[in-house]
Amino acid sequence: MTKINSVSHSSRRKSRKAHFTAPSSVRRVIMSAPLNKELREKHNVRSMPIRKDDEVLIVRGLNKGREGKVTSVYRLKYVIHVERVAREKSNGQSVPLGIAPSKVVITKMKLDKDRESILDRKKVGREEKAKRKEKGKET
Repeated sequence: MTKINSVSHSSRRKSRKAHFTAPSSVRRVIMSAPLNKELREKHNVRSMPIRKDDEVLIVRGLNKGREGKVTSVYRLKYVIHVERVAREKSNGQSVPLGIAPSKVVITKMKLDKDRESILDRKKVGREEKAKRKEKGKET
């Protein structure tokens, strides 16, 4: 079997090193979360890099079913912090719980011009791919 992506490594050691020493720009892409059904239909996109002020629904773990706004995206630890999802410390102080972005579903996106341009770019690419597929069927 040949390697499909020449950038990623098939070696476990090298893959782990690449993951844990990844720069912030790459971590942003790794920290993508799936969109819910309505957003997926509307934008024709399956997942997006998560960002602050997105509204999410937790789908795995002890906090399953809880909804809230993303208060911070902690790229160094590969976790996000969600509003009202915290635990009490022994001294009574409240600490936000880190949640893996793959374990949440984005229910409402904060759209700005950058994010809209990303969605448009993906949309154009998908349309071109569909056209090429149709063209291939005709011949």
